[in-house]
Amino acid sequence: MFRMNKTGSRAGRRARKRRRKKHEDVSKVTLSHEAQFVRLRKWLKERGFTSQHLIPVNFNDTGRGLMATHPVKANGMVISLPENCLLTTVTVLRSYMGEFVKRYQPPISPLVALCCFLVAERHRGDASEWSPYIDVLPKSYTCPVYFHDDIIGLLPGSLWKKAMEQKEQFEDLYSSSLTFFRSLQPLFSQPLEKLFTQDALRWAWCSVNTRTVYMEHDQSNYLSREKDVYALAPYLDLLNHCPNVQVKAGFNKETHCYEIKSVHGCKKFQQAFINYGPHDNHKLLLEYGFVAPGNPHSVVYVNLEVLQLCLDKKDKQLSQKLLYLKENDFLHACWKNVLLGASVSRAQEQWCIHSALKLCNNLTEHNVKALETLSHLQQCTDHSRLEQLRVVESLRQEEQRILEHTQVLLENLQRQ
Repeated sequence: MFRMNKTGSRAGRRARKRRRKKHEDVSKVTLSHEAQFVRLRKWLKERGFTSQHLIPVNFNDTGRGLMATHPVKANGMVISLPENCLLTTVTVLRSYMGEFVKRYQPPISPLVALCCFLVAERHRGDASEWSPYIDVLPKSYTCPVYFHDDIIGLLPGSLWKKAMEQKEQFEDLYSSSLTFFRSLQPLFSQPLEKLFTQDALRWAWCSVNTRTVYMEHDQSNYLSREKDVYALAPYLDLLNHCPNVQVKAGFNKETHCYEIKSVHGCKKFQQAFINYGPHDNHKLLLEYGFVAPGNPHSVVYVNLEVLQLCLDKKDKQLSQKLLYLKENDFLHACWKNVLLGASVSRAQEQWCIHSALKLCNNLTEHNVKALETLSHLQQCTDHSRLEQLRVVESLRQEEQRILEHTQVLLENLQRQ
């Protein structure tokens, strides 16, 4: 039974607001009082960062992030982090490790320099100048380079291939850096083999790869010729990505601060977001270890192997035709014409719809099987594997939504 509130609609609105407020309160937990964040804020303040407009919060949908305690106007400043707070290769070259980096030949890359410094500073613990920042960094990541082989096998085909390449690239980076690691032995009392392990470098590599902001630096004579564009930005790197948010970000040479401005602003007590770029979920998972729900840039990739399953296998020249189309980029050109609404014959249009629907059904079948396997594996596993399984499941669920929507559209077109 529904009952009218005696005081009318205003009380009803107040009740709804109270219910919404209660729901919002349980959806986020403030982290400002936690010792590690108190220590980080104090450390940043000593380095010139004084903003109080953003506080660390654990959100139920995105995890750790920053909440605005004051409204941010359109084109207003979200955060301004002094150069003194940024960790770059300049920091490394000026540190106790600098002389070892400068005299090593051939010069190491900016990436390796930053990774080595992070490993060393984490090892030093409280003696490290950067320990307030290192203490709040994730202890592990959900990038594919961390994935167990059976979990990588549950990724969509095209992403599986890139994930395997990522793991191989990391292993090559580790093996090629071993000689430099050994050159640092005079800095440490324990054997370098126990300090600069593959696990330690993996953590540092992911920290740099997922958390640095883009900042161009002058070419150093002591580092390789690879472009040096990394800057670890304490506190600022707690900002989460949202594909629908627009920001202006970059280092301001006049203020000597790395600044982020919000194009449309941010309301009080809402999570402040940044935008890493127009990346689909494959890119986000591969590079940053997460998936953005409802990502407008998301697509479902179709590789050649899957495409062949939906074509006429009786055609003896099928493989040669596909190779010819691929080499001459005709597959892309044809798709582009259809996408732009170019005129095609009625028969060709019907064939395209039929083939696309067949392909969609095939992808859906594989996706459903993968989701069932993921659900089963989550029933009994440890925490690290569970996090990996969940992020892969999230990707598969997003792709399932795209496929289901596409299937409905194609079936409607087929009926017409």
